[in-house]
Amino acid sequence: MRPRVFITRNVPGEDALARLRASCDVTIGTYSSILTAEEILHGAREADALLCLLTDRIDAALLTQCARLRVIASCSVGVDHIDLAAATQRGIPVGHTPGVLTETTADLAFALLLAAARRIGEADRFVRTRQWTLARRWEPDLLLGKDLFGATLGIVGLGAIGQAVARRAQGFGMRVLAWNRTPKCVEGVECVSFNTLLAESDFVSLHVALGAETKQLIDEAALARMQPGAVLVNTARGAVVDQGALVSALRSGKLAAAGLDVFEQEPLETDSPLLQLENVVLAPHIGSASDATRRRMTAASVENLLAGLTGKPLPHCANPTVYAVKNP
Repeated sequence: MRPRVFITRNVPGEDALARLRASCDVTIGTYSSILTAEEILHGAREADALLCLLTDRIDAALLTQCARLRVIASCSVGVDHIDLAAATQRGIPVGHTPGVLTETTADLAFALLLAAARRIGEADRFVRTRQWTLARRWEPDLLLGKDLFGATLGIVGLGAIGQAVARRAQGFGMRVLAWNRTPKCVEGVECVSFNTLLAESDFVSLHVALGAETKQLIDEAALARMQPGAVLVNTARGAVVDQGALVSALRSGKLAAAGLDVFEQEPLETDSPLLQLENVVLAPHIGSASDATRRRMTAASVENLLAGLTGKPLPHCANPTVYAVKNP
């Protein structure tokens, strides 16, 4: 009997999906919006394998009702939407897709850095709302921004994406500082303490995973340590930043600007004060959103599923201790 695979929503990468269909019965959810717990359960209850997205909450309650489930592959790097402890306890390896989206996410982080520094969002609105008139065709103080060349960039989290951002910054002639929870030595990067990074950086870019140690890492106290007029960029996870404290820092002018791809609650609430701030560039969690990268993510997810279904270790396993549980 062929294994049953449930994919919560359609994903790019028909070649990879064709490989999966060659040996498995594949069902893809036809939902046009984020799935509810009931909708995920409807597809996963009789599945041997599950391919999910970062918006799909896979918790212990759901796993207890999916007795056949042998492997989960998340088409994402982060897996904070999955109860890894519950999956491990049930002997289910969980795959993810590290590495394939490194350069694409670094591109977006640097795009937000440039857009926030040079006030591109404000400039776009200035033109679209017809404020750029003949009388105001050029003004010496119009939309003055911040130079990247010669400035200091602080990178919080020196993993693959953080290092990729550092390489881009070096190309712009920036001094690059970094703080990492475990010491790392990267050429052209000065590793410093967290407080030193905040105090000396003109720009701060966040690249840490979300966990107990990093939740609201950038809080009111951290923002107060940053240079007046600094710029903050977040392409990591929204909860790494205290959003209320960030809004206050942007309103007061403590921070000159921010570039955000992630938020505490996604999508942003319609009454979010961030929507009222001119000095914020907002993006809807598109760090990995290039066609080539999304196809690579699907391919990596399929590799994880096929390995798990044949009893092999996953190429990219988020809970490797599961193998000790399965083979005590």
